[in-house]
Amino acid sequence: MVALLQSHGGGLSPQSPQLTLGAKIRMINWGLVLLVCLISAFGVALLYSAAGGQWDPWAKAQLIRFIPGFVVMLVIALVDVRLWLKSAYFIYCAVLALLVAVEIMGHIGMGAQRWINLGFFVLQPSELMKPALTLALARYFHGLTLDQIGRPLLLIPPLTLIVLPVGLVLLQPNLGTALLLILGSGAIFFAAGVRLWKFIVAIGAGLGAIPIGWEFLHDYQRQRVYTFLDPETDPLGAGYNILQSKIALGSGGLFGKGFMMGSQSQLMFLPEKHTDFIFVVLAEEFGMAGAVLLLFLYMLLLIYGVVITLSCRNQFGRLVGVGLTTSFSLYMFVNVAMVMGLIPVVGIPLPLVSYGGTAMMTLMIGVGLLLSVSVHRELRIPRSGLGELSAPRAAFPQACLASMMPRRMARVRVNSSCNRSPSPQRMARWSAVRSSVKSWSVSSTASRLFRNTSRHITGSLAAMRVKSRKPPAENLITSDLVVSSRSDAVPTMV
Repeated sequence: MVALLQSHGGGLSPQSPQLTLGAKIRMINWGLVLLVCLISAFGVALLYSAAGGQWDPWAKAQLIRFIPGFVVMLVIALVDVRLWLKSAYFIYCAVLALLVAVEIMGHIGMGAQRWINLGFFVLQPSELMKPALTLALARYFHGLTLDQIGRPLLLIPPLTLIVLPVGLVLLQPNLGTALLLILGSGAIFFAAGVRLWKFIVAIGAGLGAIPIGWEFLHDYQRQRVYTFLDPETDPLGAGYNILQSKIALGSGGLFGKGFMMGSQSQLMFLPEKHTDFIFVVLAEEFGMAGAVLLLFLYMLLLIYGVVITLSCRNQFGRLVGVGLTTSFSLYMFVNVAMVMGLIPVVGIPLPLVSYGGTAMMTLMIGVGLLLSVSVHRELRIPRSGLGELSAPRAAFPQACLASMMPRRMARVRVNSSCNRSPSPQRMARWSAVRSSVKSWSVSSTASRLFRNTSRHITGSLAAMRVKSRKPPAENLITSDLVVSSRSDAVPTMV
């Protein structure tokens, strides 16, 4: 394993420089690792409280699952990101085969056939499909130019990659996970450069298909919609869960009733308190202050994801970062909105907090992939899938590294080697936007990140008022940007 981590080059020539294992360990974003540990500690404490002050049956099992998940996360972070690029389709096909196996020999629980019982572990393949689909889509779009992405026929393969798992997940049935797969994939499509009018057409077609889709919903799924619209119609039946959830949320007040002192959770009024409704346990025992604290930690996690995505030099890493960060945010938003009654109840766990083995492992795999993108952020991968890794640096380069959104909207024509400089005329309107983005240190702690944010915004606004100076041609560091050799120079476009 050590030899793999040190020498795997994804097909590179022996002359290509490689990061050593020690250098990779130093380049791991330990601030993000600490943040994951803090959120997971929240989860173990809440599960301990939900069980009435007992380690069994949930808190102990969650802690035991976190330890191997933590190891898997670090191993994934140290593996060369080119390995994930080369094996993306294989991983996707393997998980897709597991989804097919669910239909053949799946374990039935709570009226749905979503799991495979392995004896020592109950596996839910639909959760594993989230990072697998992200890797597959990122690899596909990594090999296309923006002109190719604009061709409708070339969008058929990635749409097929989405339709196959979504259809299998709907057969389980699991509407919530299917919707998350679609929304997360949509974010990758947008970041890759698919034009906006195609999203408008897709959204319009989806809205038009709602009456048809309503006829295919199961009875319990329709009942959830009716309950969302008016939970008071059946307060002791279909509306019981959401009504008890709102009671617990309101009774917590500003600072809560205290640890293990929640009436709704401790007296068994709150259903599924260890999984879907664990956020309610937090709000009742620690009040709005505790809920805001957990949401603040989630916000930091999303900020780390955005920063890692923007700092990556290769398209594959950027698209993986977009997909995983979007998936994390959807997890969090759907669960919190659900328990507050803002959307219908769906079986979506709270990331790193809710009880669940496959959900925990999936999230740790996702964080590991984000860390791998961060460790190999200097890697440039041509569309052929091979690349060279520049020598490790103490800090990020002072240039703005490959911001996707301006590049997407400008519709830059890039050739297959990724080395052609964009036209100055086509990029002039985005020079001010790109100059406002400076380097971020993803290895900093959360406090340092927020301390530097205010300075970054102030400096960016001032820099946008100054006319950019054209630097020497020999200082080109990417196909998109030219920066001065001085460390305090502002990136400009040519």
